[in-house]
Amino acid sequence: MEDLLYLAHRIPYPPNKGDKIRSWHILKHLAERWRVHLGCFIDDPEDWQHTGVLDGVCASTFFAPLPRLKARARSLTGLLRGEALSVACYRDAAMRDWVRATVGRAKPRAALLYSSQTGVYLDELSGLRTVMDLVDVDSDKWAQYARAMPRPMRWLYEREARTLARFEAQVAGQVDACVLVSEPEAALFRERVPQAARKTFALTSSVDTERFSAARSYPDPYPAGGPVIAFTGAMDYWPNVDAVCWFAQGILPLVRERVADARFYIVGFKPAPEVQALAGLPGVTVTGAIADTRDYIVHAGCIVAPLRVARGIQNKVLEAMAMEKPVVASRQAAQGLAGMQPGELAVADTAEGIADAVVAVLTGRPGMPDGQAARRRVLENYGWAANLQVLDRVLAP
Repeated sequence: MEDLLYLAHRIPYPPNKGDKIRSWHILKHLAERWRVHLGCFIDDPEDWQHTGVLDGVCASTFFAPLPRLKARARSLTGLLRGEALSVACYRDAAMRDWVRATVGRAKPRAALLYSSQTGVYLDELSGLRTVMDLVDVDSDKWAQYARAMPRPMRWLYEREARTLARFEAQVAGQVDACVLVSEPEAALFRERVPQAARKTFALTSSVDTERFSAARSYPDPYPAGGPVIAFTGAMDYWPNVDAVCWFAQGILPLVRERVADARFYIVGFKPAPEVQALAGLPGVTVTGAIADTRDYIVHAGCIVAPLRVARGIQNKVLEAMAMEKPVVASRQAAQGLAGMQPGELAVADTAEGIADAVVAVLTGRPGMPDGQAARRRVLENYGWAANLQVLDRVLAP
């Protein structure tokens, strides 16, 4: 086996958290083919408990603490440097020293960098074949945020979108290949950075279809009552917060006009204050952290993904489809899923359209997504084994 350096902006574990699913599956795949030297940041104190698992997978590891106050202080230096705040946050002397020492000691042939922020260490990787997993076009996501924000925050988000776009283009010019989470996302990056078009590829995010399967029994977490509509995800992540607030306040009342006992469950850890406040609305329950999202997915009548700000592929959608559940998604949430048919996923743009689709699912109206068809689509297009072959090709000399 040859050596490979893997840099990630967050620890790639545990694999049941949305922002770590992709990085974990990539790491597992790499560790079967390379001696992997992992350097990553830990921004959540709870994640220190997982370092032992990664020590067992990798040839060597380095975990750099990034507590919230330090991250904010570093981000402010970006204002002085004229760079993206989310990039300045990850300039870390200890990480740079570890990268330099590991390159000198292990002499890796290649490096994979996960998320554009790790591009600050590219200068230490001269002579290595380098691949950047941008995941999403984050600069475009910041632009979406800006449009939803009042001033003065809008100005700050617009600045982040501009400066991060420049950095993404700079990184693309330095690496041998870029990969993104879906073909639509890769196409957008090719359009925005045409000089990198020939070395930009889609490494489609996927789902663990054995773990997310309805072919086993799960305890029912819902008390007796009307049909359940569920949303799963990290509930301190702003696009998720915005989505559930929109659904609970603007869509659920439309659903309950026709299905009076319908219930909306918001399933996910660290609910923001505005999410917690939704529990006071009729028919709304906020669970907070739970042991296993699969229990809540498989026993729900309908899964919703009404995101108004979204990039790439939504894990929550693939997981529910893999578990043969009907999913109603906004167009933004579905944009990364190529080739979906109406019988596999319901897509709507407006509050009225989403409400109508949810009612149709709950009442069994013909033409709504069929769970078995949804799972077949996931098995055909969104399995990790097949999609990770792209990574093997771009890492090859």
